[in-house]
Amino acid sequence: MSSSSNVRRPAGLFRNLSAKIASIPMVLTALVVFVGGTAWTVLYSFTSSKLLPKLNFVGLDQYERLWSTRRWLISIENLAVYGFFSMIFTLLIGFTLAALLDRKIRGEDVFRTIFLYPFALSFVVTGLAWQWILNPDLGVQSVVRSMGWESFTFNPLNDPDIVIYGILIAGLWQGTGLIMCIMLAGLRGIDQEIWKAARVDGIGTVKTYVRIVIPMMRPVFITALVLIASGIIKIYDLVVAQTNGGPGISSEVPAKYVINYMFRAQNLGQGFAASTMMLLSVVIILIPWAYLEFGGKKRG
Repeated sequence: MSSSSNVRRPAGLFRNLSAKIASIPMVLTALVVFVGGTAWTVLYSFTSSKLLPKLNFVGLDQYERLWSTRRWLISIENLAVYGFFSMIFTLLIGFTLAALLDRKIRGEDVFRTIFLYPFALSFVVTGLAWQWILNPDLGVQSVVRSMGWESFTFNPLNDPDIVIYGILIAGLWQGTGLIMCIMLAGLRGIDQEIWKAARVDGIGTVKTYVRIVIPMMRPVFITALVLIASGIIKIYDLVVAQTNGGPGISSEVPAKYVINYMFRAQNLGQGFAASTMMLLSVVIILIPWAYLEFGGKKRG
């Protein structure tokens, strides 16, 4: 038996030891900042903390107050409406643009740059730009009326019933380009032989996308959904830049509610309760998805 065979392999704990040591700061940061911060927030949501945090427990009082506050209920309704339409239209428009660019049209690089450019802007810049575009005295309504259509009305940011859709327009304009690029990368990863086989079998282009291409791009769609959902939950800058929650409180969103109560109303307990509910909504969505995504693979 050679001497090399007598060398013991490193135990599992010490395998790739240098890589594990290098990851310690990142792990500690995640534990302290994320897990620790989350636990701290949940703990103090059961207190009557005002300007400064204090361990004066009041049970579920903050949550009862939260769900009896009209501002919070409106913010939840707005987030649901914005999230539903943002999810659908961002995926639909992004995939459609990607499919068109995937046909290798002339000037593809130019179009791709134009569609992706809004994503390079901050939400504040986007909000201010669309505030001007949707302004009835300066924007779309004024331009159309100057062309002779005097009865045309388009003033979503000043209408409490449809103001959230004015914010949605700006959100779609900024976020669709990124999803388009992700979808385009997924489409470019599809083997061209699949398209050739579909044409030989007489399958139309639309049916090929629906029955073959889209199912193959499932991981790409999941990535896109996660990115869209993260943007929906934390929407704040766009609302502040366009309407600051107005008219009245008709365009309030949960993130703005949290910021207002924590830093303006100086009611940390109420702000912590609202942020805990936001975290809970994410967990409720994330756990079933993770179970279906990873649990199904493990069983398979």
